[in-house]
Amino acid sequence: MKAIYFMTPTPKCVEAFLGDFEKKPKYKAAYVYFTDYCPDDLFNKMKSRCGKFIRVFKEINISFLPQEAQVFTCNNPEAFRSIYSPHSQDKMSTLETLADQIVTLCATLDEYPGVRYKKESNMENAKTLAELVDDKLAKHYELDDSAKKKGKTQAQLLIVERGFDPVSPILHELSYQAMAYDLIDIQDDTFRYKLKDGSEKQALLTEDDMLWVKLRHKHIAEVSKTTHLQLAEECMQHFSNNVEKLCKAEQDLAVGSDADGAKVKDSMRTLLPVLLHPYSTYDKIRAVLLYIFSVNGTTDENLNKLIQHVKIEDEREFILNWKELGVPIITSSSFFSRKPTRRDRSQEEKYNLSRWTPVIKDVMEDAVENKLDTKEWPHLSESPAAWNGSGAVSARQKHKPSAQDERRTGSRLIIFVIGGITYSEMRCAYEVTQAVKSCEVIVGSSHILTPTSLLDDIKALSKTSMESFTIEERSTA
Repeated sequence: MKAIYFMTPTPKCVEAFLGDFEKKPKYKAAYVYFTDYCPDDLFNKMKSRCGKFIRVFKEINISFLPQEAQVFTCNNPEAFRSIYSPHSQDKMSTLETLADQIVTLCATLDEYPGVRYKKESNMENAKTLAELVDDKLAKHYELDDSAKKKGKTQAQLLIVERGFDPVSPILHELSYQAMAYDLIDIQDDTFRYKLKDGSEKQALLTEDDMLWVKLRHKHIAEVSKTTHLQLAEECMQHFSNNVEKLCKAEQDLAVGSDADGAKVKDSMRTLLPVLLHPYSTYDKIRAVLLYIFSVNGTTDENLNKLIQHVKIEDEREFILNWKELGVPIITSSSFFSRKPTRRDRSQEEKYNLSRWTPVIKDVMEDAVENKLDTKEWPHLSESPAAWNGSGAVSARQKHKPSAQDERRTGSRLIIFVIGGITYSEMRCAYEVTQAVKSCEVIVGSSHILTPTSLLDDIKALSKTSMESFTIEERSTA
């Protein structure tokens, strides 16, 4: 058989490819498609070691991963550590790579957007990435003869950091999509590893269920349905046993009011029942963080008491390391932080256990209505393209759209979140697009996160790369 390879031009991928053809070749020939420019050294290595097997070698310049119809990722969970760890030595190279991937997305969509970023007083990552993207977009379209006369299209690209909304990624979310991944995060290590591996994370299968892939094609749909039904049943059982009461406390802390609209006057009174209940350590950490966010930070003394309650004295990095994302944990008498003004959603129909609306939805709606404050959301270009997300016709449209593609006759809003995106934030893109119809909202990030994976990443920020190794001294006697 002949094989098609669709891969990133990295040393790791190239070595894996060479392994298929050196010694005992696995395939008759290879058709290689790289998602981006392949460095000369890697190209020469492939040519010299197994060039006789390669029938096609092409760089298609699509270095992002389409996740859903309106969601993309850069498939790079390691970017979180690279960007936010104080010990990182590859921060700029990571931002450069993300910028290249965002540019290939814009090029694939045939968009030359105006670039804006969320200005933060103590964080510069969004600004740096926005500048890189804006510069690379200009160079890309300067080289593209067909786009030189077109100029900027009716699209906007907004770049924000994960710390702009620390609440959404740690809340329990009650959609099937989010509950399934949240549940999987608390399963045994083997099951969790399979799902966190990029190639298998959609499988949602236990060890025994892996026999599923060996069944004949006509049985696949039936077995897949059974697997999802079993998983849904597990989700509901987990919800009934542990999550239902916890969700009420989380929503009260996040929203600042209860289901009846009464303001939460004492956040600690809401938190204490959670700490006294035998919930998991991760659930208690999430509740403590929501409490801290709700009161805009706490004191050293109070934090020590909370950590003792949760019994994470030796793992307080779960909480303290949020400062690396620009999220205040410890406050002083001189500290003042203004919470962002939220849209009034009191008239919107909501479930009692799903009252929180991700901040990113406010951003999407404000951007579409051209209400973003230019001081908080500076334009990168000196002469930003006019934006009318509620009804402008994009310059990229050169043909009459089909009925299915009607929503794309308007403008596009692209939002990139540095440091991971949640399932609830992904759905906001569809909700706003459906409500506006004349503007398609596309959202993306370095990767998709779950609460457990985010907390693990937060905890690991203070570790140096050398801490993952154990050095043993052996006697030569």
